[in-house]
Amino acid sequence: MIKTVGSVCSGIEAASVAWEPMGYEFDWFSEIADFPSQVLKEKYGNIPNLGDMTDIPSKIISGEVTAPDLICGGTPCQAFSFAGFQDGLNDDRGNLTLKFVDIIDASDKIREQQGKDRSVVFWENVEGVLSDKTNAFGCLVSCLAGLDTPIEERKWPRAGLIRGPKRNVAWRVIDAKFFGLPQQRKRLYVLAGGKDFAPENVLFEHHITSFDEGIDYFPTQELAFEKDGHYYEVFREYTDCLYAAYGTKWNGNAAALNGSLFVVQDGRIRRLSPVECERLMGFPEGYTDLNGAKRTARYTAIGNSWAVPVVKWLGSRFSNGFENPMVLDDGQMNLIDKGYDYYNLGKEIVKRGDLAINCSVRPEHCIYGEMKDIISPDAPEENYISPVACQGIIRRADSRNAKLNERLREVLKSISSTMSIEEIEKRSLRQPRGENSGMAKLTRIHKMAVNE
Repeated sequence: MIKTVGSVCSGIEAASVAWEPMGYEFDWFSEIADFPSQVLKEKYGNIPNLGDMTDIPSKIISGEVTAPDLICGGTPCQAFSFAGFQDGLNDDRGNLTLKFVDIIDASDKIREQQGKDRSVVFWENVEGVLSDKTNAFGCLVSCLAGLDTPIEERKWPRAGLIRGPKRNVAWRVIDAKFFGLPQQRKRLYVLAGGKDFAPENVLFEHHITSFDEGIDYFPTQELAFEKDGHYYEVFREYTDCLYAAYGTKWNGNAAALNGSLFVVQDGRIRRLSPVECERLMGFPEGYTDLNGAKRTARYTAIGNSWAVPVVKWLGSRFSNGFENPMVLDDGQMNLIDKGYDYYNLGKEIVKRGDLAINCSVRPEHCIYGEMKDIISPDAPEENYISPVACQGIIRRADSRNAKLNERLREVLKSISSTMSIEEIEKRSLRQPRGENSGMAKLTRIHKMAVNE
């Protein structure tokens, strides 16, 4: 059974928020970034932060730190070679994913000496690693499984299973918007354990409820509402994926076009506040609100973290991995070589006679959150978008021939037209002059908007 956990690339520890209430004990963290490390120190001061993950294998081997039952992390899936994996603990090139495997190998070595099973591995990453041209994902899962050569796929399926000589490895892309968070956040979750562990029992579900394959259903909700004496409007039932640079780069990406990461409050438009972003990821309110913390640091840490309800759901199912493995249809199996089985389970719902297995991005029992529960009235003034910035979003979208949410366009245009000619001309004194200067164009646009 799983009791102790070691966390690599810990960030602000969504895993601890999700799993500690279930009784899982964290033996150590590994985080080097300043602000997340401050959060760990304040929230979990009794748990050591080992810092640089490249030092962990030697610390495990020497007995300085434990070899836990489960090791979790979300290392950057950069290009690396399978040859490096085969070198194992002797490879010192510093690749983070390779080093993650080194940590696991070191833990396995010590646990074997202690008469224990191999560590269970939990790994989270963006969906894009499945189509990485260097086959980085293939190298990772093949190494975890104990294969001599990597399995090659031009594009890996959203769900799959490898039963290898060393470990059984399963993966599934899951979307947080079906777990009570009104945020479309598709992430890849990999779970691997020894030959007595069945990760497919954790990640996949027996399909009982009915839903259309390939359709991401989301209920219609009110986009305009009142709360705490304020009037709000949002532009979609759920947001795009909250990204780490949201605190600094917000006016030129998809979310700025569809408006999903904007909110109108009492006639003014603004970005989501750090508290709202914490809620959007499933963290307790104020979790990152440390004394003197900068907003940008909070945005970055929150956006880099994991969706807490998804991780919590998976943690609640860990014990299933110690039960009898699922019996899968041989029609989904690609037998590449003797000694291991590889199942491509990217069909979303895998049929086996009367049995169906859910491998899709949504669980059997969905929970839908509402933006109304995310919104808070006390957003800082810095979050509000100026009339100039409103016009800038419109201009940027039009210059790229990009589709801008029509209701968002109306709101942006309305706010940008409130800036007086005097304000524009005052700003123009600090700008290059001439008919084609940016401020001259903005003045003409403003006059047209006012006269419409």
